[in-house]
Amino acid sequence: MNIFNSTLIIVILAIITVDAQKKKDEEKEKYECPEGQGSGNFADPATCRRFYQCVDGFPYLNRCPAGLYFDDISKLCTFKNEARCGPLPTTDAPITETPTDLAERCDTSQCELPYCFCSRDGTLIPGGIKPKDTPQMILLTFDGAINHNNFDHYQKIFNSGRTNPNGCPIKGTFFISHEYCNYNMVQSFAHDGHEIATETISLQKGLEDKGYEEWVGEMIGMREILRKFSDINKDEITGMRAPYLKPGRNTQYKVIEDFKYIYDSSIGISPLKIPIWPYTLDYKIPHECKAGTCPTKSFPGGHCPYLDQCVLHSHDANDVFEWLKEDFNRYYDQNRAPYMMPFHTNWFQIKELKDGLDKFLDWAITKPDVYMVTATEALTWMTNPTPLSGLSNFDGWSCKREENRPGPSCNYPNKCALNFRPAEANFTSTRYMETCTECPNRYPWLGDAKGSGQYNDNYTPEQKK
Repeated sequence: MNIFNSTLIIVILAIITVDAQKKKDEEKEKYECPEGQGSGNFADPATCRRFYQCVDGFPYLNRCPAGLYFDDISKLCTFKNEARCGPLPTTDAPITETPTDLAERCDTSQCELPYCFCSRDGTLIPGGIKPKDTPQMILLTFDGAINHNNFDHYQKIFNSGRTNPNGCPIKGTFFISHEYCNYNMVQSFAHDGHEIATETISLQKGLEDKGYEEWVGEMIGMREILRKFSDINKDEITGMRAPYLKPGRNTQYKVIEDFKYIYDSSIGISPLKIPIWPYTLDYKIPHECKAGTCPTKSFPGGHCPYLDQCVLHSHDANDVFEWLKEDFNRYYDQNRAPYMMPFHTNWFQIKELKDGLDKFLDWAITKPDVYMVTATEALTWMTNPTPLSGLSNFDGWSCKREENRPGPSCNYPNKCALNFRPAEANFTSTRYMETCTECPNRYPWLGDAKGSGQYNDNYTPEQKK
């Protein structure tokens, strides 16, 4: 079944966060990430030789290589005469929607695959397949901009010769945000068959309390930027994740429904004894809403994911490996719900975490029933649950190249230096962007995804087929 022609909208999510132990000299500095700026790199106020990488409000101190200095415009380490330092300000938002619990509890007699899936507690395997006959899916997902800070690290995961039991290369899903993103690199991953999904353009805080038009501008604008500057067919961009894993109440899901996204991956829950399978939003979510901003209405054909949240304290590579293996086995030894592994760039800045992940991936691919697939590939399996014995002929996971992939990335992309002045700023700065297409007139932003300088974007909900 072609999942893009179905109305099934499901979401998958598990969170792995890192509580990095700061060194003693770092603890003294008490740096606080700028509010409202989202995740990203920020200059150290004390010196241009260092910078902070902020992830979900937590700062990680980084040092530029010898002889290089941090440029707070390009957000990269560069030569001293090119480096410019300095942090940026922020905003907040009012609540615009009062949550109302309108969805009913799961009714399995009325909810049937491939268009609907639910269970009373969220733990049942689709199709009634026994755990031992169910493939254990691993979803490697990556949040934020792709650029020189993380591209090589991500490439090493997928260019290491690791393959699934059917002989196909392992795949990942990238939830892209705009600022400081290198669209030539995004195109490279899309060309190789990885899934490209949207986060938002600005990663603004408080978006969960904004209205319909703001969500359209952030989500659909981000999809348009990917289409324009990474040559990705918009029909291939069918998943999204809200900034800071803060779902936009019913408003975000109305946008998802109107603009024909297939799934959302924004809803988090506390660890449960038995993992939860992804589900549609035809019925009430089968767990506590950790963020407090989950949808409460029924969205037939739904969207909503899940897995589990863990905090990692140890930085010894073997301990990291053992921790990941233990957490993975909670899924593998029980109901084999998809095991999602979301990452930010910061994971790959710590050698022990990186090495521990490599050990885990090398161990996982030795198992004959473990598949590392994209979010959409996992959902494709769920709409047509196929036991392990039938996966050799399962079209949804075949190695054949999809026709809609963009061309390969270019060897000499355009390096665009663009004027940037968001609506809330009283000055113009410069942003740098790489793409295989022509440079736009201005840095693309909310209301001007093409970078024309006109700020007149207008997106119309798409007709349902």
